[in-house]
Amino acid sequence: MSNDVNVVQPSGILDSIKGNQLRREINNIVENGAKAVLIDLSDITFMDSSGLSALVSSLKTVRTAGGKLSLCGINDQVRMVFELTRMDRVFEIFPNRDEFNKAAS
Repeated sequence: MSNDVNVVQPSGILDSIKGNQLRREINNIVENGAKAVLIDLSDITFMDSSGLSALVSSLKTVRTAGGKLSLCGINDQVRMVFELTRMDRVFEIFPNRDEFNKAAS
């Protein structure tokens, strides 16, 4: 399965601008028939509420198309945002790509 996974790796600050870019990229991936998407957040240094909104929107887009979206590589600040909003219960989150690949195989 891991060979069929589309990996998206944003970097820097996941705010409204990068969030909109992420939404467009996920929409393009789904329109091209992807059923599994991994968003690797290991290069994200900070995420605000609009970044979280972009991730939720991406999750809805992938699920609506019958696919599955997972996250990996979140830092402590991003993890705190997920825990405070309880989104850590909504998203499937892996420590890193290796752990995702183990689970996917």
